[in-house]
Amino acid sequence: MKRAAAAAKINLALVVGPLREDGKHELVTVYQRVALSDRIAVERSAELRVTGFAGDTLVRRALELVVDGNGTRFAARIQKRIPVAAGLGGGSSDAATALWLANELRDEPHTREKLESFACALGADVPYFLADGPQLGTGDGTHLSPLELPQDYWVLLVVPRNAEKSSTGAVYSGFDARNGAHGYDERRAALLQELERVRRPRDLAALPPNDLASSPLAAELQSLGAFRADVTGAGPVVYGLFLHGDRARAAQRQMSTHGRTWLTTPAWYR
Repeated sequence: MKRAAAAAKINLALVVGPLREDGKHELVTVYQRVALSDRIAVERSAELRVTGFAGDTLVRRALELVVDGNGTRFAARIQKRIPVAAGLGGGSSDAATALWLANELRDEPHTREKLESFACALGADVPYFLADGPQLGTGDGTHLSPLELPQDYWVLLVVPRNAEKSSTGAVYSGFDARNGAHGYDERRAALLQELERVRRPRDLAALPPNDLASSPLAAELQSLGAFRADVTGAGPVVYGLFLHGDRARAAQRQMSTHGRTWLTTPAWYR
């Protein structure tokens, strides 16, 4: 049996463009892993099985892709801590983690390139969770380039109480309906330009806001001392970045009236 943490992510920026011929959207995003994790355990099994989280679909699909050549299958157990359907990539991280754990148990492990192709087939965020460190995602989000970004700050995550998240597809449909792609080239260029200037944590404040979703809680986090606050992914989680732990803890106490909160830090490794 092999076990590993499956970390969550935030999108430090998400600039979305027009619909592509493959039905996905062109985008550019900044992926940052954080130290809030599910736990995944994988072992060889006579039958493919996933336990611990009834809502799983992606881990099962990942295990189906790496069935061993001799027919040996895999069983996975998921211990959930990352909020579901929150914009934190928990399902994608679980799938990527199960994918490489099962691959390690194969008699003949697949190459890194093959694993990455499996990850792309599973979903746009999944390939990121096979990589270490912050990454720039382009294309549909699966084309990754490493970024050197500061990691010395605190991250406060807030899941708004009674938030009713639309499906990711519905969020993108709303984006299309309001002609959200207009000005994409300019926003993309601005993001890339600001990334070149990032040296200190506070420099992340200049990155453009999320194109897909916004929240009034971001302004409240900034009033409590966050140097950057925004929605991650398609939401509804809102994050605030803080330089000092005492300010972050005080903000967490204040924000707990709005929903569930987690105080965490950036994480480099999967």
